Amino acid sequence: MADRSTPPGKRPATPSGKHPATLDRSQLHPAVSDPALRSMNFLNEIMGRFPDAVSFAPGAPHPRFFADLDVPRHLDSFLDHLVRTRGLSRDEAQLELYQYGPTAGLINDLVADMLRTDMGIATTPEAVVITVGCQEAMFITLRALRATAEDVLLVTEPGYAGIVGAARLADMEICPVPESPDGWDVAELRAACRALRAAGKTPRAAYCVPDFANPSGAAMDLTARAALLEAADEEDLLILEDSVYGFTASPEKAPAPLKAMDRSGRVIHMGTFTKVCLPGVRVGYVVADQLVHGAPGGGSSLLAAELTAIKSMVTVNTPAISQAVIGGLLVESGGSLAERSAALSAFYSGNRRRLLEALEQHFPASARAEHGVRWLAPAGGFFVVLTVPFPVDDTLLEVSARKYGVLWTPMNHFFAGAEGGTHQMRLSFSYLDPDRIDEGVARLADFVRRQAVGV
Repeated sequence: MADRSTPPGKRPATPSGKHPATLDRSQLHPAVSDPALRSMNFLNEIMGRFPDAVSFAPGAPHPRFFADLDVPRHLDSFLDHLVRTRGLSRDEAQLELYQYGPTAGLINDLVADMLRTDMGIATTPEAVVITVGCQEAMFITLRALRATAEDVLLVTEPGYAGIVGAARLADMEICPVPESPDGWDVAELRAACRALRAAGKTPRAAYCVPDFANPSGAAMDLTARAALLEAADEEDLLILEDSVYGFTASPEKAPAPLKAMDRSGRVIHMGTFTKVCLPGVRVGYVVADQLVHGAPGGGSSLLAAELTAIKSMVTVNTPAISQAVIGGLLVESGGSLAERSAALSAFYSGNRRRLLEALEQHFPASARAEHGVRWLAPAGGFFVVLTVPFPVDDTLLEVSARKYGVLWTPMNHFFAGAEGGTHQMRLSFSYLDPDRIDEGVARLADFVRRQAVGV
C-alpha cells in the first residue's frame, strides 16, 4: 500500500486540492496557548477514547432527570404565556421564537420572578441578561469590567478553569488567592488587594462560588458570606457570584445567596439552567443591577445594558427556542424550580454518600495510613477531591483509563498560578449511576494501590 503520510516540509492539501495558509502560534492571541482553554476539551477527548471506562471526570448532570422533560410541551407552554401576557396572537408568538429576538433576552421576567421566589434575590427583568450558559455571562462581565491593563480579577486557587479561560480571553490579569475550607479566606483577599495596589494595579472583582465550589466542594456559611461582603465594600471590589451548585444544598440548610444579602450593590450574580434543567439548551443569566454613570447623552444606565451591548457583538442573542424551553418549564412549575431542585438535591446527596462510603470501604483506615490517601467530605455539590501519595497528571490519567478502566480529573487543571494539586484528583459523582460508583471506586483503589507501591 502506498504511503499516504505527508512528506517532511510538505503541507497537507485541503479538499479543494489547495494548500492551506500556515500560521505560527505566536501570531494568535496568547489565550489559545493557555492550559485553561484546553482542560475541558481534553476531558471530552479522553472520555471519547475510553467509552467503557467508569468516568469520575465530567461535572455533568445525571441523564435520569431528562426523562420527565417534554420539549414540545414546554415550547407550547411558553407560547401560551406569550399570548396570555403580551397580547400576541399564536402566530405572532411563534414568530418570537423563530426570529433572532432581543439581545438581553426573551424570558427575563420569568427568570427575575424565579430568582425572587427561590433565592430571595430582588431584581427586575431589566437587570437580567439571558446568556448562552453561564460561561458567556462570565466572559461579557469580565470584558466590561476590564478597562485598563491594570485591572485584575481575584480567584480562589484551586478554582474553576472556565473563569480563568474567560479572563484570558478578556485580556484581564488574574490574581490567585489560596482557598480556605470556607471558600474565600477574607484575610488573604485583603492582603492580595493591598499587594496589587502597591504594585500599581487595580483589584476590580473577585469570583466566588459560595456553594460547594468546583473542584474543592468548599462552602461558605452565613458568617463567611457576611465577611466577604464587608471586605468587598471596604476594598471597593465587585463580587462575581456563580450560583451553579446552590441547588444541591439541603433546603433547610441552604444559606442565602450573596446577592440576596448584598446591601451595597457589590454582587453581580450569575447562574445557569444547565444543572437543574438540561445542558442542551445552553441557557444562563447574569443579574447586573449596578448603575453606570456617563452614558451617552448623560445620565446613567444599568450594567446589564452595557453587558447586553457586548453580548450583541458576541452571540447576538441567546437562541429564542432554547429560552422558550426554559420559559415553558418555569411557567409549568408556577415560576419556581424549588421542587425540581429538591429532587435533584436528594439524588446527588445519595450519590455523594455512595462515593464516600465506597472510598471508606476500599481505602480503610489502615490503607489510608499506609499510603497517605485522604479526602474531604463536602456537604453538597458534585465533587470530592482525593489526595494520593504519588504525582498525577494527564499522562497518568491515560494509564488509569487504559489499564484500569477508570477516569478522573488531575487537580493541576484547577491551579492558575504556581504549580499545585500535583498529588490530587477530582472525582465527580453526579454523572454516574450508584452501582457504577461502586465499580469505579473498586477500579480506582486497585490503580492507587499499585501505583503507590510502584507496580
